[in-house]
This record gives sequence, structure tokens and C-alpha cells, in this order.
Amino acid sequence: MKQSRQENLIYIVVWSLLFVAPLLSLYVRTTNDVNLVFDWMEVFLVWQKCAVYFLLFLIHNFFLAPLLVRGHKRVLYFSIVAVVLVTFACFQCNNRPKGDEHRGERPPMEQMSRSESPFDKHEPPLHGRHEPHRGHRPSMPPPIVGEHDILAVMMLILMFGANVGIKGYFRSRDDRKRLAALEKQNLEQQLEYLRYQINPHFFMNTLNNIHALVDIDPAKAQETIVELSKMMRFVLYEGDKRGVPLMKELEFIRNYVKLMRLRYTEKVKISLDLPRETSDRQIPPLILITFIENAFKHGVSYQHDSFIEMKMDVQDEQMRFTCRNSKADVPNQDKGGVGLANVRKRLNLLFDCNYTLNIKDTSDVYSVELTIPLQ
Repeated sequence: MKQSRQENLIYIVVWSLLFVAPLLSLYVRTTNDVNLVFDWMEVFLVWQKCAVYFLLFLIHNFFLAPLLVRGHKRVLYFSIVAVVLVTFACFQCNNRPKGDEHRGERPPMEQMSRSESPFDKHEPPLHGRHEPHRGHRPSMPPPIVGEHDILAVMMLILMFGANVGIKGYFRSRDDRKRLAALEKQNLEQQLEYLRYQINPHFFMNTLNNIHALVDIDPAKAQETIVELSKMMRFVLYEGDKRGVPLMKELEFIRNYVKLMRLRYTEKVKISLDLPRETSDRQIPPLILITFIENAFKHGVSYQHDSFIEMKMDVQDEQMRFTCRNSKADVPNQDKGGVGLANVRKRLNLLFDCNYTLNIKDTSDVYSVELTIPLQ
């Protein structure tokens, strides 16, 4: 199992400190006490103990821990760990320090009989009194499992637990990174798909307008093609970005509205109120054009006066866009709704819940109000 550099660094630092600690401890002791001599054998004995733990750590780190952290084989893991702990306990009992073998015996002073005391040699024996013979008292056998053995097993269990905890932490961190990368990739794919849907939808409506102008006024149709080329340049070079400068988006909207003015007569009152100067904030490209398209598509009547009002306010790093239009007497029968649905999806993907979109559809007026944060 491949480990991250941070995890390997943690293990290297911890084990380096454990192997250096006896050297530092013995150095400090010999420095503070002139009677002590720096004895390398004492250091080697400590290193020998650490080497056993280090070997078990390597086995657990590379073979046992992955069974639990990666493979989720709990029964197999705990079974093998139990066998390792029992084997380690037996090893500790068979390699117990020599001092522990006499732990059950009485101290030499307690083994001295009363008769051997130099102060009791000339004391007369007391009649009727039987003094217990202490010199031949049998010693207690050493315990099967001593305190050092229990402590060693507990240290091994803590070491295994710490190893599993560190691996679990880095596994969880890696899973979060992969999930975030997948979510980001999915987000980019969805946004790209939605942009591919918006662009053809937008150009389809624009070409229909040019087609109508060719028969009505060829001169206006030529002017419309020039405006369309500017808009196509924006879509080509800016439409695939996550964010574009607000001024460029506003210029695109002005060109679009200018193009649409060429088509309609004075019966259609078109009002466009956009800020002339803005900060260096960014906005998702083509996020507003769908609302404007729908206003021209469904809000223009050729029999009666109609209106389209568009306004934008920018303040406190937020943009508020409103679009109101009258409703035509005869609704447009063209199949639509793709653009508006895509805008909703894009807003959800880009801003999650950090935006407001209010749409009011009455009998004679259709209004949209959108508030989004500026990047």
C-alpha cells in the first residue's frame, strides 16, 4: 500500500527520536554524575528492545494495518493481531531480565536467622518458647507474567493503535481529496455541458432575428451581422471561462440589446440601465442573457404597445439584476424552457444556496430578479 510522504515523515521522526532518546539520556546522566561512565552496552540493550518493537511495527504497518484500513477485514486483522500479541508475550516471558527471576525470594537480611545474629550468641534460650527457624524458609517462585511483561504488551497495543489511527486519518484525508476532485470534475463537466446547450440556443434565436431583418431592412441586417460578430467573439473567447470581467458581460448585453432594437418599432419600449463603471469583479459568462432573450421572445406584441425593462445594480460585492416585460397577447408557441432551466442548474452549481432568484408571472407582466455575489 502506497503511503503519503507526510505519513512516512511522521514514522521516521518518531522512530528516530526513540532511538536517539537513550543516547541523550545516558549523556545527560554522565554529565551530571562524574561517577557514571558512558557505557555503550546500556545503549545497545535499549536499542535491542526498540528493534523488536520496530520490527513488529514494520509488519503491522505494511501487512496488518492495510487489512483493516484498506480491506476492512476486521476479523482477519484482529485474529492475526491477537496471535502476534500472544507470541510477543511469550517472547517477553522467556527473555525476562535476570533480576526478575529472584523477585519472589526474600531479601538476604530477612533470610538471616536469629541465631546467626552476633548480638544473640550469648543469650540464654527461653524455656517453653519455640523460635521459628527462618533461615530455611522456602522462596516464592517467580510469577509467570510479570509487570514488565504486561507493560510491554500494553506498549505494543498502543503502538498498533497509533499506527491504525494515523493510517485511518491519512486514508480519510485522501478519500476527501478524491471526492473533492471528482466533485470538481463533475461540476466542470456539467458546466461545460450547460454552456454547450446555451450557446446554440442563443445563436439560434439571434439567427432568427437576422433572418427576419433580411426581408424587412437589408441595411439593418448588415449592421446586425457586425454586432453578431462582436458577440460571437465574446462567446468564443470568454464563454468557456468560469468567470469574466463584469464590464465585458455588460458590453455583451449592450450589443445584444442594440441588435434587438433594430428589429422592433417604437411600439416596443426598451429600457436598459447598466452601470457604466464597475469594479474589477467577475461574473459567470452568459448568465443573464437567457432572461433577456426570454423577455424579447415572450414579451413583445405586434398589435399593442409592449415594454422590456432591464436594470442592474452593483453594491457591496453583489449584483442585483431585474428584468420586467409585458406579455404578448398570443404566446410564443416555440418550444423553449431549455435556457431558463440551464440557468437554474448553473446557479446551483456555481453558488449553491448563496444566490436568490425570484420569478413572478402575472397575467400581464413577467419579472425576474436575480442577486448573486461577484467573484
